[in-house]
Amino acid sequence: MLRVAIFGAAGYGGVELIRLLLAHPEVQVTYLGGHSNVNERLGDLYPHLLGDLDAVIGPSVVELALAEADLLFSALPHAVGAPLVAEALRAGAKVIDFSADFRLKDAAVYARHYEEHPAPHLLEKAVYGLPELHRREIKQTRLVAVPGCYPTGAILALAPAVKAGLIERQGIIVDSKSGVSGAGRTRMTLMTHFAEINDSVQAYNVAKHRHHPEIEQELGTLGGPVGVTFTPHLMPTTRGILTTAYGRLRPGLGQEQVESAYRAFYKAEPFVTVLPWGKQPATKHVSGSNRCHLGLAIDEAASLLIVTSVIDNLIKGLSGAAVQCLNLMQGWPETTALERPAMWP
Repeated sequence: MLRVAIFGAAGYGGVELIRLLLAHPEVQVTYLGGHSNVNERLGDLYPHLLGDLDAVIGPSVVELALAEADLLFSALPHAVGAPLVAEALRAGAKVIDFSADFRLKDAAVYARHYEEHPAPHLLEKAVYGLPELHRREIKQTRLVAVPGCYPTGAILALAPAVKAGLIERQGIIVDSKSGVSGAGRTRMTLMTHFAEINDSVQAYNVAKHRHHPEIEQELGTLGGPVGVTFTPHLMPTTRGILTTAYGRLRPGLGQEQVESAYRAFYKAEPFVTVLPWGKQPATKHVSGSNRCHLGLAIDEAASLLIVTSVIDNLIKGLSGAAVQCLNLMQGWPETTALERPAMWP
């Protein structure tokens, strides 16, 4: 039985991770660390877990956590958790980090979008935690950087097309719409208040969102640099991300080549489903699951490939991806504790 600690346990990502791990036959959650909820009882903060895990949230202190655990999940905000991650690695623990701190390979790129990197020496050791692209490396690493939720939907939508050379590498457009839980539980802004978001959809951080460099970095590993324009939107739902990606289709290619490339790329992937041609996914179809559904279409007049993807932003876009990586790091079946259908209705 693997003992695990979770820092940032009281956030949406942390508590969803707890819910998933409670169903994991090989894992015992032995320590919960907080950022702003120290000494509060988990069941008081999240009554849906009453009777499942009777735990008090302690401080996010590595020495305390590793006295009771062998692996650390860090769901702390960017820059806050990086020194603790470094300390845990020095102590011999494996770490799965939810923040942006170790996703980008270039410290200068991180500094442009966040701040000066707090632990740049660890960037070369971290593996981007998207199994569909980095399964082999995840199995061998001690530090996984869980991808951002927007990049997960975008990369899964575009990776087969980019790798197979179906589309031009420049001029790719990604339009994503996310539920409000992606903003977290404590980072409330005017835009996320009910009266502001209800009955409305709004673009934000246009041409400057922090997840943009992740998308270009990871698609760039599939044959060379790409140019992506990324626009995120906030929609009045709790969960889910719907991404629509557009790429200029290369001459002479059509439905047969596109569908063949996507089905070949994902034929062995347990959590990605390519829908029949002409079918389109909806966020409701994957809510509460670790699954990604993809829809394919071609705009013949404009010579554009259009790919839609849907994920649950808190599961496949965060905590479920973390469990998937945990399973790979430990040599367990990749689908352990994640083989559940979506919630309906």
